[in-house]
Amino acid sequence: ALGLALSGILWIGTASGFLTDFFTSDEGTRIELGKLLTIVILAQPLNSFVFAADGVLQGAEEFTYQAKAMALSVASAFGLFVFLQYTTFAQDIILGGESDALLNVWYGLIMLQFMRGLTSLIKIVDRDGPIALFGKAI
Repeated sequence: ALGLALSGILWIGTASGFLTDFFTSDEGTRIELGKLLTIVILAQPLNSFVFAADGVLQGAEEFTYQAKAMALSVASAFGLFVFLQYTTFAQDIILGGESDALLNVWYGLIMLQFMRGLTSLIKIVDRDGPIALFGKAI
């Protein structure tokens, strides 16, 4: 719920122009910031889930699992960035002929958070996980 609320607040701030006006009066910077704010707004629900799942896993002392999951997440994020930034397939087909390094970094960050969320969810719902939402009898 917090992620959705934050997304809503950021969307209102962006739609009204308050956020872009708050940071700069330069039009070119506003355009680039507008691209990034869209990604940031859409990522908030995912981020809030990941941070909550981090707390559950850390409370359950699943540090080794989290370290391995983070390594996988970083590799996935790096792989996506390299794919988007350096392959003609990604630049021509997926990105429509225009590659923006700053956006590609943020797409990589979204992949990082997505993989962190996925690996956390897998551990949380696992029968042997810390809370096993779907498997243990009460």
